[in-house]
Amino acid sequence: MLEAFGGRRHSPTYISLFLYVFRKLLRKGMNMNSRYLNSKSTNWTALRVKDPAASSGMCPLCIEDCPFICEITLSAFRGREALYPAPFYFGASTAGAVKDYGLDWSHFNFHCEVRGAEGIEPDPDKALFPNVDVETIVGGVRLRIPVITGALGSTAVAAKYWRSLAVGAALSGIIITIGENVCGMDPEAEIVDGKIVRSPALEERVKAYREFWDGKYGGIAVQTNVEDQRLGVDVYALTKLEADIIERKWGQGAKAIGGEVRIFDLDKALMLKRRGYLVVPDPEDPEVREAFRAGYIKSFERHSRVGITSKEEFLEGIDKLREQGARHVSLKTGAYRPTATAYTMKLASEAKIDYITFDGCEGGTGMSPIPMMDEMGVPTVYLEAQVLRCAQLLKEKGKHVPDIVMAGGFINETQILKAVALSNFGDGPYVKAAVIGRAMLTAAMKAEYFTKLAREGKLPRNFARYYGEDPEKFFSFLPELREELGDLSKIPWGALGLYGYMERIKVGLQQLLAGMRKFKLHLASRKDLFALTERAARVTGIPLADESEAEEMEKVILED
Repeated sequence: MLEAFGGRRHSPTYISLFLYVFRKLLRKGMNMNSRYLNSKSTNWTALRVKDPAASSGMCPLCIEDCPFICEITLSAFRGREALYPAPFYFGASTAGAVKDYGLDWSHFNFHCEVRGAEGIEPDPDKALFPNVDVETIVGGVRLRIPVITGALGSTAVAAKYWRSLAVGAALSGIIITIGENVCGMDPEAEIVDGKIVRSPALEERVKAYREFWDGKYGGIAVQTNVEDQRLGVDVYALTKLEADIIERKWGQGAKAIGGEVRIFDLDKALMLKRRGYLVVPDPEDPEVREAFRAGYIKSFERHSRVGITSKEEFLEGIDKLREQGARHVSLKTGAYRPTATAYTMKLASEAKIDYITFDGCEGGTGMSPIPMMDEMGVPTVYLEAQVLRCAQLLKEKGKHVPDIVMAGGFINETQILKAVALSNFGDGPYVKAAVIGRAMLTAAMKAEYFTKLAREGKLPRNFARYYGEDPEKFFSFLPELREELGDLSKIPWGALGLYGYMERIKVGLQQLLAGMRKFKLHLASRKDLFALTERAARVTGIPLADESEAEEMEKVILED
């Protein structure tokens, strides 16, 4: 009675198994995102069952004596705290989205080539992958590889690993971005008449990078939000610290509201409230202070104001930055609606911003609200397609097009190269680099952690078996780095971890480009990509595998 698949007959058992697997896969696809509505590892929640309701994410049978803490349960106990990543890991973790947006960089593949070579003499003895040039210039700043660090500001995990991040970035020849609110959060900051005159925290961040900076590749970007501008952080960074780049911040992919951090100290919460920050709950309220001391309230939230700007205010502000000596000016913006993206590009063009970073939703750092990370904003591939449309329209009108940097979920060379190639319509790429945020911290954190385990004799058995127990031997590139720099005693283990991560990305880019027979980064173009899904093709205009070069194939065969 059951017809065969592919012209062959199969037993009822085979058919039943096939249908069972098909239904499971279909259900998994339907549940891909809804399953996380009531359970996320981000805030340490879990469900009792493996088959949550498709629309609500709740257990189909919710029982009274369930010992599991789902999001509803956590909210019942902790209220607003459930909106954020697990507070007991604040300062020792980073957080990001879990949602599948249906389109990402894995939906594209690279074409490879066998004929000739571009950017180098087509000689097999010269066209070697280590000879691929992956340098780039972003807003006038040279980078060894097309990577910029995420803006790491006042969140505790950034402060904890800053020296590792700064030194690693300097050694790698990339831009490091000092994020928002560093001066405002600095307990030792000196503020006179509402303006910052000294911030040891910001000074130390700049000093850590410059200690190992070669002065040729990379630089320091100091990011300023509403609070920072009120404090005059940009003026202080330019005049006292000689910052290379001032970056205005309008938002990020993880959230469209101001930055948040968690405060576990009552005196610090009071200090921040007096400095003008929104602190929740109010630490000046006597009942709140008593509740904190009694243990009902375990921490405070410090929030920044939402940035709202006008065209005139923005343009005047950029002019003032240049008058104050800013060599490079950038803008960081989030995954806002398409018309806001167009507005941002238009203003950046009019102000002749050097580079602009568009951050697709997906990311996060320390305390981005979980619902915002998952449910708000435009995912990275969609966002880049919108940005490129704006860039093309500006170019057609003869307007200034800032260098573009993409952010949002980038962790490896394949994603970076796809973002660059997608933006090259034949005259060179609009996208000059990608921001790597959370993964930078991961590289530094894990390098520090595993060297700590080595000192304590607690390394995982398999790790010790393959890589030894001496931390120096964990890092395969250490002999080369020692030969180049000599004394490595001042370099933190975390910086070595970041340097190794960047080396992997550099070599990975070289290998991919060599496979395309493109020996310079800027030669990678849309012609080197094909789409694997209908959605990827429709959104970006990149042809599907079966459509790519279809006419050219016929010409090759038919030509004499």
